[in-house]
Amino acid sequence: MAAVSLRLGDLVWGKLGRYPPWPGKIVNPPKDLKKPRGKKCFFVKFFGTEDHAWIKVEQLKPYHAHKEEMIKINKGKRFQQAVDAVEEFLRRAKGKDQTSSHSSADDKNRRNSSEERSRPISGDEKRKLSLSEGKVKKNMGEGKKRVPSGSSERGSKSPLKRAQEQSPRKRGRPPKDEKDLSIPESSTVKGMMAGPTATFKWQPNVSEPVKDADPHFHHFLLSQTEKPAVCYQAITKKLKICEEETGSTSIQAADSTAVNGSVTPTDKKIGFLGLGLMGSGIVSNLLKMGHTVTVWNRTAEKCDLFIQEGARLGRTPAEVVSTCDITFACVSDPKAAKDLVLGPSGVLQGIRPGKCYVDMSTVDADTVTELAQVIVSRGGRFLEAPVSGNQQLSNDGMLVILAAGDRGLYEDCSSCFQAMGKTSFFLGEVGNAAKMMLIVNMVQGSFMATIAEGLTLAQVTGQSQQTLLDILNQGQLASIFLDQKCQNILQGNFKPDFYLKYIQKDLRLAIALGDAVNHPTPMAAAANEVYKRAKALDQSDNDMSAVYRAYIH
Repeated sequence: MAAVSLRLGDLVWGKLGRYPPWPGKIVNPPKDLKKPRGKKCFFVKFFGTEDHAWIKVEQLKPYHAHKEEMIKINKGKRFQQAVDAVEEFLRRAKGKDQTSSHSSADDKNRRNSSEERSRPISGDEKRKLSLSEGKVKKNMGEGKKRVPSGSSERGSKSPLKRAQEQSPRKRGRPPKDEKDLSIPESSTVKGMMAGPTATFKWQPNVSEPVKDADPHFHHFLLSQTEKPAVCYQAITKKLKICEEETGSTSIQAADSTAVNGSVTPTDKKIGFLGLGLMGSGIVSNLLKMGHTVTVWNRTAEKCDLFIQEGARLGRTPAEVVSTCDITFACVSDPKAAKDLVLGPSGVLQGIRPGKCYVDMSTVDADTVTELAQVIVSRGGRFLEAPVSGNQQLSNDGMLVILAAGDRGLYEDCSSCFQAMGKTSFFLGEVGNAAKMMLIVNMVQGSFMATIAEGLTLAQVTGQSQQTLLDILNQGQLASIFLDQKCQNILQGNFKPDFYLKYIQKDLRLAIALGDAVNHPTPMAAAANEVYKRAKALDQSDNDMSAVYRAYIH
C-alpha cells in the first residue's frame, strides 16, 4: 500500500502482515502502549472485531477511496460483517451531525442576537435599524427568528463548545473526550468494545494480531470475540508488551484459554481425519470460524455431532483428500499415521497434484519423513504440524502449533491455524517439528512424574499434600499445568485431558531420538519406567496425572 496523508479519526483500510486489508479507524492508543520505533505508524481499531494494532502508514489506505476495490478482493462472512459495521457507524455519525447541525444553528442565531444587542450602535446603524425594524417585525415576529432546516454546521454554542465539537480531522489533534472514537454496535456485530481504554487492561476476549519478523519462527496471536453458547470456558488473558528490534510492537498472550475469533476463513475446502481428544476440539473451532470442513473418523459415530454443526461426512480418507484442498490428520501414534496414509482407501489413494496433506499427529521424525516422501511423490504438498496442548486447550482454540515442511502450505493454512491455536512456529524442513514436539512432551511427561513423586513423598512423611501444592503455587514452579494436575491427584479425578498412554509413547520416542544422536536422556528414561508401571496398573486410558498411582501400589 502506498503512503497517504492520514489523521486521527480517519476511516482506513489497514493491512497487517499477510492478513487481508481490513476496515478500521485511527484512534488514540492506550496510554500505557508505546508507539513503535522506526517508521511512522497509526494505532488502528478494526471494525467487526476487537482487534487493535499499530499499522505502518504505508500499509494504510483511505476507506472511501478504496472501498469498492477491497470488497471485490475480500470475501467471507467476517469481512462482510466488518463492512456492515463501518456503514452502521457512518449512518449513526450522519444522524449525529444532522442533530448537531440544527442545534448549532439555533445556538449561532441566539449568540449573534445577543452580540448585536450588547454592541454599541452607531448613528447610521440606528437609522438603518429604524427603517428595517418594521419589516423584521412583520416577517419574523417580535424578537423571534426561525432557523432554516439546512443550517450550516459552522454555528456552535460558544468558542469553547465549537472547539470541543470540531472533529479531529479539522483540528489536527486528539480530542480530550474519546467517546466519539468508539465503534457502535451494528446488528451483525456483537460484543465490540466501547472504545480505547485509559490503561492497558483489556477484556478477557481481546488480543492483537501480530507479525513476527523472525525467519525461523512465525507467531500468530489471534483475535478474541464473544464466544458462542457451546461449552468453552475463558480464563482471564494476560498480555505483555514486547518491542521488537524491527520497530514493531506485538502483544503476546500468556496463560490464556480464551476462544479465538475474528478469523477470516479460507475459501479452500478443508478435510479432517481423526476425531479424538485433540481432533474434536480442532474441528469444532474450524467450523465455528466459518471453514468448510469434511470429516472422517475410524469410529463413524463420532462424526455425527460435527455433521450437526455443519460439517460434511467423508466415507474414506481417500475420498476426503480427493474432494478437499487441504486435509488435516490427527491420530494417536506412528502406526496409526502410516495406516491412515498407506492403508486401504487411505490418504495416498486420494492424493493428486496440488492436493495438500497436513499431519498433526505426534510421531517420530522418521515416520513423518516417510509420509512426506510418499505424498510429494504423487504430486501432493506436505506439512507436519503437531500440536502442544491438551483437550481443554484444543476446545478453547489455544493450542501451540509446531510446523515444518512446505512453507507455502504453511501460509495457506493461516486461517485454520488461527482458528485452532494461539501461536504457531515454522521450524524449517520436515522432521524438525516432530523432534521439537517430542522434546516438549518429554519435558512435560518428566515433570508430571516428578509432581506425582513429590506428592506421594509428602504423604508418606506425614506432610499435607494440599500445603505442598499451596507452596508450589506461590513459587517459581507455579503454573496452570501444575495446579490442574495436582488438583486431579488430590481429588482422585483422572478423567483424560491427555492420555497417559500417549505421554508414555512420546517419552519412548524421545528416548529413541536421544539414542539416535548418542545423547543421554536419563530423566526421561526414569519417568518412562514409572509410566510403564502405571500402564501395567490399567491407567493407560486415564489422564497422565494418573501416573501418581504408580507410586502408591
